[in-house]
Amino acid sequence: MFLLRLALASLANRRFTVLLTVFAIALSVALLLGVERLRTEARASFASTISGTDLIVGARSGPINLLLYSVFRIGNATNNIRWESYQFLAAHPRVKWAVPLSLGDSHRGYRVLGTSTDYFEHYRYGRSQSLALAEGQLFADDPFDVVLGAEVARALGYRVGESIILAHGVATVSLVNHDDKPFTVVGILAPTGTPVDRTLHISLAGMEALHIDWRQGMPARGAARISAEQARTLDLTPKAVTAVLLGLENRIATFTVQRQINEYRGEPLLAILPGVALQELWGLMGTAEKALLAVSAFVVLTGLIGMLTAILSSLNERRREMAILRSVGARPLHIGGLLVAEALVLSVAGILSGLALLYTGILLAQGPLQAHYSLYLPLAWPSAYEWKLLGAIVAAALCMGVVPAWRAYRQSLADGMSIRL
Repeated sequence: MFLLRLALASLANRRFTVLLTVFAIALSVALLLGVERLRTEARASFASTISGTDLIVGARSGPINLLLYSVFRIGNATNNIRWESYQFLAAHPRVKWAVPLSLGDSHRGYRVLGTSTDYFEHYRYGRSQSLALAEGQLFADDPFDVVLGAEVARALGYRVGESIILAHGVATVSLVNHDDKPFTVVGILAPTGTPVDRTLHISLAGMEALHIDWRQGMPARGAARISAEQARTLDLTPKAVTAVLLGLENRIATFTVQRQINEYRGEPLLAILPGVALQELWGLMGTAEKALLAVSAFVVLTGLIGMLTAILSSLNERRREMAILRSVGARPLHIGGLLVAEALVLSVAGILSGLALLYTGILLAQGPLQAHYSLYLPLAWPSAYEWKLLGAIVAAALCMGVVPAWRAYRQSLADGMSIRL
């Protein structure tokens, strides 16, 4: 206790250097814990993108590719599924509900999803949270109704009742717009923190109406074109869909139904478990995740080396202080213990300041992160793993404090044995 009080008094006498050292450690600690929080929350947000769906079915390709385009709206399907195959899946005795998904169009860089109203009833994210409307209503009988995700409405400034033009393909700038068939915004979904926020939702009939006069991937011209009014009077039953979300009556039958779909002879299909595919996809990003954590750890190490440098550089200046301590009865072991205590105080002060910086940063960044990146960072106490990281920092600081302590111990012995006239 005496050494701790003495260490505090000594540090107070060198307050400017001490403050800089503490600030360097605080920044490194805040960065380390900030990266860990972002990594943990990003992983949790990633894993909760879709829940409550037992199987995702698409054309035969690869599990990750199917997951990317059906859930994350990234990439494209290798092929579509015939409408008859969707009807077969929906009528399967062990299938409780089936939600068709049709992709291929976009609007100013955001994907357009054609689906049924069952999508809003059965799609779940997070801890089985359902989709909710922030304003307006879901698309009804008119095929040219569109329901916007929260980010689409916020970024593009759309409100209920506005008219928008969809584009063919998924490029940011499309050369082929569906100018003759405008859609009306009828609803805006509440934020979810998932790709739903970046999606425009239309009915399957609306998706079919957009392409009803297209032939071989090109729009009709002249008299062959079909207007929006004419399209409303036609049969808009889709001929194909991109993927299907399935909910089963009993999850015990998941693997049985998956095998039956993969062996379906009508056309080559692939059924995947979304949870398994999500883990596989996250595993591909594991290297970058570990690299980011390693960089943060090296930043902390740099801060601790700065602390070691500050203590070592002050030793020669403090030889008079050490000599006075020896003259009043302090032993070389006490001198070494004093420097270890200083390292402990600096590391603890840096950790506490780093936590303060971290929570201040979370408070300031919480809103923008959720609005722009759909990532929510809660103001929570450090987790067990984070406490272990902080304990490791203190342990490393104590180990580094032994270096100047040993040097001061040796200097103290030499100064005590030298004869001064």
